[in-house]
Amino acid sequence: MDERTDERTDERPTCLVVGGGPAGMVLGLLLARAGVEVTVLEKHGDFLRDFRGDTVHPSTLQLLDELGLGEDFARLPQTRLEEVVFPTADGGTVTIGDFRRLRVPHPYVAMTPQWDLLDLLADAGRREPTYTLRMQTEMTGLLREGDRVRGVRYRTADGATGELRADLTVACDGRHSLARREAGLRPVEFPVPIDAWWFRVPRLPDDRPAALAPRAVPGRFAVLIPRETFIQVAYIGRKGADPELRARGIEAFRQDVVELVPEFRDRVDALRSMDDVKHLDVRVDRLERWHVDGLLCIGDAAHAMSPVGGVGINLAVQDAVAAATLLAAPLRNGTVSAADLAAVRARRFLPTVLVQGLQRLLHRALVGPLVEGRRPGPPAPVLALVRRLPQLSVVPAYLIGVGLRPEHAPAFARRTPARS
Repeated sequence: MDERTDERTDERPTCLVVGGGPAGMVLGLLLARAGVEVTVLEKHGDFLRDFRGDTVHPSTLQLLDELGLGEDFARLPQTRLEEVVFPTADGGTVTIGDFRRLRVPHPYVAMTPQWDLLDLLADAGRREPTYTLRMQTEMTGLLREGDRVRGVRYRTADGATGELRADLTVACDGRHSLARREAGLRPVEFPVPIDAWWFRVPRLPDDRPAALAPRAVPGRFAVLIPRETFIQVAYIGRKGADPELRARGIEAFRQDVVELVPEFRDRVDALRSMDDVKHLDVRVDRLERWHVDGLLCIGDAAHAMSPVGGVGINLAVQDAVAAATLLAAPLRNGTVSAADLAAVRARRFLPTVLVQGLQRLLHRALVGPLVEGRRPGPPAPVLALVRRLPQLSVVPAYLIGVGLRPEHAPAFARRTPARS
């Protein structure tokens, strides 16, 4: 793990990116390839975090190819998910989404530790002369001149503080974005019936490696995600149940897991305490306005997504590509305007609204009734239809894997793979 922090004494970037997640790292790389002086701030010393979104979708895999990084990515540890399947009452399964039906270069979802992907993007960025990555540097506030944002105040891991000025600041600092809050931008929140709890159990040789497999009983369900050496589990229950789960203790939680996934009976002891179960407070929200003068929000800072469908990372990356495509020339020319920032929102707002609308529909029609104990799984007519017309499985696969408005690398960012 490269924990290097790049700093230049003459640093005065044209664009300052707050947050080193997928959106921030993709944006930083693309702008640097356009010749824009860009600095990315990441508050941690590395990218190692458990249970970050580790899905790399077909559209992102194609983007990596366009950036000349596909071969490097292929060498990272990963598993491939080709189907979304659901168990049926007769002991069989029905395929809800089949990525193999997609006519794309990579008809699967790659499950790769997010820190490996972010390290790959960071290494690519460091090869660009106008790119700076500052690790262990946390934004503490915005700098303003009148009504315009002019950069940020920051604090480093050793307690040193400073200011960094830029023509444009882009908030990629997640669903609890400090930059967004300081700018006075407030998201519209939508009701959500679920929370999620993440944990892992050992993977055995007989585990099916290529399918994303939900399991359900009345009141809760789980999505099993195969990784190289373990099964990552997203346990979904009703909103606000975390205090109750923790009060019941790890033994009761293990029993709940075994009831949901009986084949885990011989491996739930891997959960030593409730500290091994990480809670995600699920939110669905979005900004109606994504910018103020001198600052733009993208990714989770602009729109928090439900984990249903696992599309949050895909949307964040697409936001970053759109932002780089639309803003590179104005940033190079020193002419970036409020209209340019509004253009990013205009391009990405409809896909955001449509995806969130679909997630909210699934919350009402499927997820909500399930966690409320009113239904053990998808409606029987839906399962019967997909079983009778398996070609319909391409529709969920496309919505999850490609999205409603896929973005492609702009010409200035495209590269062919380096040959050794």
